[in-house]
Amino acid sequence: MAFGFLMKPFLFLFLVEIRVAAGENYSLKYYHTAFYGRMNNPEFFTLQMVDDVQINHWDSITNKKVTKQEWMKSITEEDPQYWESQTEVCVDQQQWFRDNTEMIKKHLNHTEDTLTLQYMYGCTWNDQTGDVFVYQKFGYDGEDLLVWDIGTNSWVTAQQKAHQTKVRWNHETAKLEHTKKYLTKDCPQYLKKYVDYGRSSLKRTVPPSVSLLQKTPSSDITCHATGFYPDETKMVWRRDGEELHEGVVKGEILPNNDETFQMSIDLNISSVPPEDWRRYDCVFQLSGVNEIITKLDKAKIRTNEASAAAHLITIVISTAAFIVFIGCVIGFIIYKIKSDKKTPPKSAESQSLTGSTTSSGSTSSDLPTVTVTHGRVSIVHPM
Repeated sequence: MAFGFLMKPFLFLFLVEIRVAAGENYSLKYYHTAFYGRMNNPEFFTLQMVDDVQINHWDSITNKKVTKQEWMKSITEEDPQYWESQTEVCVDQQQWFRDNTEMIKKHLNHTEDTLTLQYMYGCTWNDQTGDVFVYQKFGYDGEDLLVWDIGTNSWVTAQQKAHQTKVRWNHETAKLEHTKKYLTKDCPQYLKKYVDYGRSSLKRTVPPSVSLLQKTPSSDITCHATGFYPDETKMVWRRDGEELHEGVVKGEILPNNDETFQMSIDLNISSVPPEDWRRYDCVFQLSGVNEIITKLDKAKIRTNEASAAAHLITIVISTAAFIVFIGCVIGFIIYKIKSDKKTPPKSAESQSLTGSTTSSGSTSSDLPTVTVTHGRVSIVHPM
């Protein structure tokens, strides 16, 4: 299971997006990233994804590969040393990046202190046809440099600056053969095993929440779906039951923080009269879930204008309440001034009020003494 040295370049593959008509497609992707000269980042980290769900993680700070899914813990029942061996692979891969960094910088004429190297590889497998697709790619500072060609078992590049690196790696024939074997044989086997462990989670279907959105009355209508799983879905605008293509802009499927997805599709209604709106609907299709149809209805559209109106009402109410409060304060001050003018002046600067008279005419020594001196009040309680 040691395949540390095979993960040289950053593999990214278009084959990941291949869809076949029959059966279910599953994918296993490995991501490796090395940071050099960048603060607050581990020097190296790696993660694994099954159907775009993260299952494992390792970084050079913790130096331990850990699972991100509860169902992945079942693998130790079959392979008790799985996590230890996976950690060793990551350590070997980090060392490979270190050994090749200076060579890559020289080939690319890289003189900056910071550098980011990326490598991705993996496979997809169809559970009905058994078809397997494999891929790998290498990147530098977010730019694709080298892609592996399975037909020739060699690296190819469209960029001249990566030519020397390509030539050097293509001379490492033993590593190329090892990589090809892992991708075509071992990777699908691991993928099948992971799918078996997490089938109940990976095979789940979660319907979305669908909303109609519009920024202004003249803006496009956006049909937005969020919270759905998996991401193999379709979303369209229709008129009289026919799918529309003109005046429609489809957005990408994006991940949410809870491992669900979201997507949007816009419809230009600038030339659609209000009486024809009822002819349009937004349709969301997800495998295993009935179609979710949302009619184009003005009453269901959420706009920024509604939020702005609510905000304006809040401001008006707050302003009115503040004015009333200020009025009350001013009225109280005027009342106090008038009351003070009606109160006769005291004959002495200091006056002592020592208790109160009881019903028998005697003075109670249990009451406090209140003294007013130059407008300041002092209260002395009896001992």
